[in-house]
This record gives sequence, C-alpha cells and structure tokens, in this order.
Amino acid sequence: MNIITFLSYCVIVTFTPGPTNIVIASIAQNSGINKASKFVLGSTLGFGMLLSISALFNKVLVNILPRVLPIMQVIGCIYILYLAVQILKKGTTSKKHVSGSVPNSYFLEGLLMQFVNPKVVMFTMTVIPSYILPYYSSAKILMIYVCVIAFIGFLAFSMWVMMGVFSKAFLQKQQKAVNIIMALFLFYSAFMVSGLEALL
Repeated sequence: MNIITFLSYCVIVTFTPGPTNIVIASIAQNSGINKASKFVLGSTLGFGMLLSISALFNKVLVNILPRVLPIMQVIGCIYILYLAVQILKKGTTSKKHVSGSVPNSYFLEGLLMQFVNPKVVMFTMTVIPSYILPYYSSAKILMIYVCVIAFIGFLAFSMWVMMGVFSKAFLQKQQKAVNIIMALFLFYSAFMVSGLEALL
C-alpha cells in the first residue's frame, strides 16, 4: 500500500471545509471551546463507527450503498440546509446552539451528523476498500487503520475548533458577515451532497 497516497487522501478529505468542519468552527466561535469539543468528540465517535462498519461489512455495503445513497443525500441535504438557516438566524448576542437545540445535545448531534453527511459516509465507505482491503484482511490490522483514520479526523475537527476560537475576536466583530459566509458554504455543501450537481 502507498502510505503517502493513503495519508494524503485522508488529510485532504478531513481537513478541507465540509459541513461538519463549518459547524464546528461556528460553534467554537459562538459558544466556546467546551461546547465545540463535545461536538468534536461526538463527531469523532460517529466517524469511527462508520469506518468500523465499512471495515466489518464492506461486501454487504457494496450492494446496499447504491440503494440507500439517494435517501441519505436527501436527508443530508435537508439537515445541512437547516444548519445553514440556523447560522443565518443567529444574532450577535444569542447563546443558542447553532442547530437550535439544548446544549447537552452537542455530543449527540456531532455523532448523528456523521451519519447524515454524505461526504463523510462516502469517504468512510470507500477509504477502507480502496486503500486497506486490497492489502490487508486481518481484523486487527483493519481496526488499527480505523483508529488511525479516526484520529486524523479528530485532528481535523480539533483544528477547526482552534480556528473558531483563535479568530473569535475578529469574527465576532464581523459576525453577521461571517455567519452569512458560513451559511453560504453550508448551502453549497448541501447542493453538492444532494446529487443535483450530477443532474445539471
């Protein structure tokens, strides 16, 4: 296995802007590092769970995924649009969570978001069969790689928390503009995961 290609793919997919990363930065900016960290831990667990499912049930998923992907695209698109609207509605003094729910749900929302985010689902369902399974079949080796990829995801999520925290003073001065930009990124993400791009 070409380890450099594998790591490059993982880093590019996890560190580049996506729905999860944008939401993490927004939570860090608006609600602080503690609440963003709960979302990150939930996201990391969900990410690891999807990777584990891919490693354990890959042959079954190859047949199932094409059937469920359109449904996931619709659900993911609607959820990402919902988050974008919540960011647009967020005021400069509001302490409400970006998705409008109670603070205790940060961890759970971070976890569940991974299962409705088609970008994450497609990555987790392709990275194992494309890069790992052609070379390794041992359950122990597969789980090691699952942990490595999940850790890369955790580092990516954490970087977006830091971006939200360290730029907080500047971002809060320009909060309305920043919220609009983040919402536009999410609208674009929703369009990309909806599958409409392929139809146009």
